[in-house]
Amino acid sequence: MRMARQDDLDRFYGLLDNLEERVGGTRKLKHCTGYMNWPDRGVYFFLEPGETRESTEQLRVTRVGTHAVSEGSSTSLWDRLKQHYGTGSGSSNHPHGGAHRGSVYRKRVGEAIIEKHDLHDDYPDWDERWSSIDRERSVVRDEEYILERRVSAYIREQPFLWVNLDDEPSADSDRAILERNAIALLSNVDEHSISPRENGWLGRHSQSPEIRESGLWNVNHVAERYDSGFLDLLEETVDDTSPP
Repeated sequence: MRMARQDDLDRFYGLLDNLEERVGGTRKLKHCTGYMNWPDRGVYFFLEPGETRESTEQLRVTRVGTHAVSEGSSTSLWDRLKQHYGTGSGSSNHPHGGAHRGSVYRKRVGEAIIEKHDLHDDYPDWDERWSSIDRERSVVRDEEYILERRVSAYIREQPFLWVNLDDEPSADSDRAILERNAIALLSNVDEHSISPRENGWLGRHSQSPEIRESGLWNVNHVAERYDSGFLDLLEETVDDTSPP
């Protein structure tokens, strides 16, 4: 089982190498805009600077995501990436901040920063939904702005890749299948560590055991088994993906 998983990991990262060559290299959100020719729908893979695989110099994937998996959803790939990006320089009140309640990725990164630097008293409402907060939203946004900026700075430096996979929104869509199987393959939950995580990885400070143990900024699917057949689907999508 361990050898089979290692082979599947090697194939997965080999396909990412092919994808990187096809699109002309990884991107960083700090250099991206909605004016680029993004596919309407797809799956994205964030990689961690300084985190390499055990046997190669390849950067390790630390976040897998997609969008529009609920029937009727019209969210595009760039819509989701923009939520992770946050606000731009033109935002009059909170430039280069963001809204972590609209991005689980931002929320999880912020949680880890709070834990690492013991900032609980500074950000008491970070984990709360708006419906659970009695104070004015504008006050809470002002209070959380510095941390939102730190989250933006972190996420915008993460190189990422994406594949074009434009199928109809559904929990059984190919995008959902690709996302959950990639997460399950990459996760180290309940597995002998094949791709060890560096001690300095921010996710080690997460309050979520799923993130700490999996080595991913994902919580769903990290303890599931994967179907290696998804790698054929990934290979097909790599061949269908062009640079934006």
